[in-house]
Amino acid sequence: MVGAKSHKVLIFALMAGILAFFYLPIISLMVFSFNDSRSLTSWSGFSLQWYEALFKNREMMMAITTTLSIALMSTFVATILGTLAAIGVSKSKRLVKEIVLSVNNFPILNPEIVTAIGLMLLYSSLNIQKGYLTMLLAHIIFSTPYVILSVLPKLRRLDPDIAEAALDLGATPLEALWKVIVPMILPGIISGALIAFTMSFDDFVISYFVSGNGVKNISILVYTMSKRINPTINALSTILVVIITVVLLIVNLYPMLNKKKELKEAE
Repeated sequence: MVGAKSHKVLIFALMAGILAFFYLPIISLMVFSFNDSRSLTSWSGFSLQWYEALFKNREMMMAITTTLSIALMSTFVATILGTLAAIGVSKSKRLVKEIVLSVNNFPILNPEIVTAIGLMLLYSSLNIQKGYLTMLLAHIIFSTPYVILSVLPKLRRLDPDIAEAALDLGATPLEALWKVIVPMILPGIISGALIAFTMSFDDFVISYFVSGNGVKNISILVYTMSKRINPTINALSTILVVIITVVLLIVNLYPMLNKKKELKEAE
């Protein structure tokens, strides 16, 4: 009995140590974003001055605008492309499906640095000037595979005769897609869109290699400021952590809530 209790205490202590190792630096960063002084290690009082300085900093606000606009646009395009690609793959022959899925997994399995250098060389070989557009295209490219992987499981559970039944009842192929298939795979589409947004919002490596002409997202800006003691980095990082946490909570909780809703409706 004593051995079982000590075993549980040991497991609890180990888990607490692991969580502390991962999350204490983030908590410390968030706490010192409200520090009254410039010190990143010594607390001198509560203040919102660094958040005020953040929103008054034109460079930071432009980086936030760039990040949000690219994340939203790339998510929108990647969600449409990924959903249509997933539907096409689900209707393909087994050999074609396996080949397409293998190719789709390359950007996910590849180290980001490989994808970044590949895109940089591609743009250079085509004499495309790096800037906002090249960053947007890069984000669409690496976000789309995640949407495909999120939508495909929903399509596998979909009755293949439903779309044909809609066509037999007089619906056009577009109406069958929009009014029948899309509503039934909507949870997968939303999950894929949220993952794509998170990946785009948080990306640094690929963005760093494909940007130019003074175009910076938040990750690049934080990197350029990391060697200078600037508490506004803490404020910006805190906002990033909150946004990413909210998105991840939605990604993880939405399927669970939707599943419970389906079970209640089935009852």
